[in-house]
Amino acid sequence: MFTGLVEDIGTIAAIRPRGVGRALSIRTAIPLEEVSLGDSIAVNGACLTAESFDSDTFIAVAAAETLAKTTLGALRVGARVHLERAMRLGDRLDGHLVQGHVDGTGQVSSIRDQRESIVLWVGLPAELARFVAPKGSIAIDGVSLTVNEVHDTGFRVNLVPHTAAVTRLGELRSGAAVNLEVDVLAKYVDRLLGGGAGGLTLDKLRAHGFG
Repeated sequence: MFTGLVEDIGTIAAIRPRGVGRALSIRTAIPLEEVSLGDSIAVNGACLTAESFDSDTFIAVAAAETLAKTTLGALRVGARVHLERAMRLGDRLDGHLVQGHVDGTGQVSSIRDQRESIVLWVGLPAELARFVAPKGSIAIDGVSLTVNEVHDTGFRVNLVPHTAAVTRLGELRSGAAVNLEVDVLAKYVDRLLGGGAGGLTLDKLRAHGFG
């Protein structure tokens, strides 16, 4: 579990085939002496497992499923990526609960600097639209953000100067692909209200004294 607050912007130092996946060697300023083998690290919002270390670099493998469902398959040597270690029980939660399970990719439709903030519009896959609501939370490339406006095919977030300074989001351009993770609470509510044998229906609510 993560908070959506970027710890470091790392650099892809090497990419090697690993079965049908890829082993990513990532250089970082995160103190790796504080990281154990098997720890989870979110890379642009995708949870990966640290499997080895070398000085200021760690290696994590992106499986075929991860490459297919995220933007990690498009990474090249020299690319900069958002990094965040998994949160510890008892840590302050300054962002929102982020699982590191990317739900899909979106595409930047526009980005505009309005001095007090950068206005970012992102195209939204149709299957994710029902999970996104104004003033709700969403993670873009692993960064926890508040949704300010929603249309049928996209949503708007505003990047304050601090967020633009400590992440790569302010560098995005129209057409760029980004990883999206919707709020896990929205997914559970959607499942609960999904109807069917296990879903919540109006008849069930009435049977229990509601309505």
